[in-house]
Amino acid sequence: MPGVATSPYMAHPPLTLKNAALLTLPPLLWAGNAVLGRLVVDLVPPATLNFLRWLLAFFILLPLAGWVLRPGSGLWPHWRRFAVLGLLGVGLYNTLQYLALHTSTPVNVTLVASSMPLWMLALGRLFFNAPVRRPQLLGALLSMLGVTVVLARGDLANLARLQLVPGDLYILAATLAWALYSWLLARPAEPAAIRADWAALLLAQVTFGLGWSGLLAGGEWLLTDAQIRWGWPLAGALVFVACGPAVLAYRCWGLGVQRAGPALAGFFSNLTPVFAALLSTVLLGEAPRDYHALAFGLIVLSIWVSSRR
Repeated sequence: MPGVATSPYMAHPPLTLKNAALLTLPPLLWAGNAVLGRLVVDLVPPATLNFLRWLLAFFILLPLAGWVLRPGSGLWPHWRRFAVLGLLGVGLYNTLQYLALHTSTPVNVTLVASSMPLWMLALGRLFFNAPVRRPQLLGALLSMLGVTVVLARGDLANLARLQLVPGDLYILAATLAWALYSWLLARPAEPAAIRADWAALLLAQVTFGLGWSGLLAGGEWLLTDAQIRWGWPLAGALVFVACGPAVLAYRCWGLGVQRAGPALAGFFSNLTPVFAALLSTVLLGEAPRDYHALAFGLIVLSIWVSSRR
């Protein structure tokens, strides 16, 4: 309408089973990433782990979309956009997450990260002219309630014993970075040839992201007593985080965000702590509890409520 501000994020296709599957797989892989990141705390520093992860991902993507690095591919005229995407999604997000796992408890990290849907809605409204609907707010509350059930392990008294530490600020910054990354990813600003090729789109981000993550890793080695304990456990962990949480998860998340919209995608991210709790119980040899099923139901309900027209 003339005289009325509009936004490309004001409407998106309804949620389909295929889009739901695309947005569910990344939280599962990211849950594995969080559990694994905790397991290798003593083997590799956080920024170095992130750099090695994306370095492997770069060589995985290179045979699939190496053409995007050529001078005439259309990447270089848009280098500023990919530099920002690389900073937020590759350089900062996982470095801050791995750092949080070094300095905070997994429970606190999950609690702070559960604010993702609210940050998605807030950033969309403030910077991208995306309206916030009542079902989205209700969905955000239901989603956070589901995560709270997991964190409390079915007993709200457990929440009173939680204490925030400086490491929780790292995961808060990571959550903000990922929310902004998701909104920028949904903005069609790069050449159509790159956007149509998922591997090229990701490789373009990783190329610049390696520069950012390399700077962070270099600073880590200069300012701390960083050490790496090489061995098969670390090698296996790097292969997993490069193939799964990096390449496959980013592919599915990017496609899901483009199809369903970043605001709705934010609710799916809250499946991560539920999956993380389930993976942790498996690794500890414990059976899932009733509150896991309740939390999963609340988060699925939040997705359904927020996606209603």
